[in-house]
Amino acid sequence: MRDGFMVVEGAPEPEHDYEDFVQDPNFLYLTGLNEQAAALVLVKHGAVVTQTLFVAPRNPAREVWSGFVLGVEGAAERTGLATRDHSDVEHVVDSLAAALPLVYLAGGRGEIFMRLRNRESPRMANADDLIARLRGRKSEAELDLIRKAIAITVDAQRLAMRSISPGMNEFEIEGLIEYTFRRNGADRPAFASIVGSGPNSTTLHYNRNDRFMNAGELVVMDVGASYRGYAGDVTRTVPVSGVFSPEQRAIYQLVRDAQAAGERAARPGSNSMALNLAVDSVIKHGLAALGLIESANAVYDCGINQRATTCPQYRLYYMHGLGHGIGLEVHDPGTSGIQPGILSPGDAFSIEPGVYVRANLLDIIPPSPRNDAMKARIASAVWHYANIGVRIEDDYLVTDSGVEWASGAPREIAEIEAVMRERVSGPRDPAKIDWYRATEHPGLSPR
Repeated sequence: MRDGFMVVEGAPEPEHDYEDFVQDPNFLYLTGLNEQAAALVLVKHGAVVTQTLFVAPRNPAREVWSGFVLGVEGAAERTGLATRDHSDVEHVVDSLAAALPLVYLAGGRGEIFMRLRNRESPRMANADDLIARLRGRKSEAELDLIRKAIAITVDAQRLAMRSISPGMNEFEIEGLIEYTFRRNGADRPAFASIVGSGPNSTTLHYNRNDRFMNAGELVVMDVGASYRGYAGDVTRTVPVSGVFSPEQRAIYQLVRDAQAAGERAARPGSNSMALNLAVDSVIKHGLAALGLIESANAVYDCGINQRATTCPQYRLYYMHGLGHGIGLEVHDPGTSGIQPGILSPGDAFSIEPGVYVRANLLDIIPPSPRNDAMKARIASAVWHYANIGVRIEDDYLVTDSGVEWASGAPREIAEIEAVMRERVSGPRDPAKIDWYRATEHPGLSPR
């Protein structure tokens, strides 16, 4: 920072006190305080920095509705920071803005942000990028919290594998997963849980989770627990009937081989883009061997943004990034497959290749002479593998000892089939499920 002051706002108070509150990750990172109506103000002059935390005061009458808060004294004791009543923050900010030439803003964009934006001075700068640089490298304490979030997520994946059977609804598995999160101390899901079966396995961010699963289908479970604010993110793809079909095995093994190539490229000191090159090569050649693309380097006319252009054919089936940083957000700052940099101790990231064969793939490829010829060549393979979507995602931590695979849920074909033979019966009420099916709920039709 240059000389000036920084205001970091916490997440605003929910409009209704019965709604969930989730703290702004930058504010949580700098203060550790998970309460609403809070702000941190830092003043820098040369090498001297002063910090003041502003929090809501204790109000027993209000706490009847929304629960206990630390108040000024409690927050000071908890954080070790100088702490004042939140009602003072506007006066303090106004005084600083009149005296100092530069203000950095980070965190939420609430009342303080609006107040400063309406002033002619001082000059405003965005501090989120500065904080992102700090958050990108995790401390040992942070890595331990991430390990715990991942361990809870893995427990949920194992229970889901042992519980899935034909005739169950996706929301039953979602319920078991999120029950496991909370039962093991997680705050909440780190993001909307994805449990997509059959055709839904080919939709990347499907999260309606309300379709009945059938024998012979796959189900993609992309889930993550949030533990003390830190996220896990683990995806497994398993057969609903407990055994992969030959077609499912072919796609699954291709994705697993691609992930393994990315793992081999992930070493301390290596460029994160090397992971992409390794994974892309395996997927390209694998799709070509299955007849889903014409060759490893084949292109098609994609007409992005209404302009004539070409795109790699393999991107018809693998259209997302390889992975992302994990931490206080499920897509956190840091080096990863989509965030260029050199892998170093303190990095935490996922590797998540996928292949998705949508049943309507041929219909969404724009017409052109080149594309028409391509569709004629790949049509039989598309029909053969239609509605098979596979994503495998694991979490990795870079330490002084190397790259740690932190999410040890079963992922090899034989491992998954073995775990799924260990059937367990969850808290299921067949009568209520049959009633749900009989009501012709919109979620019953395949999408």
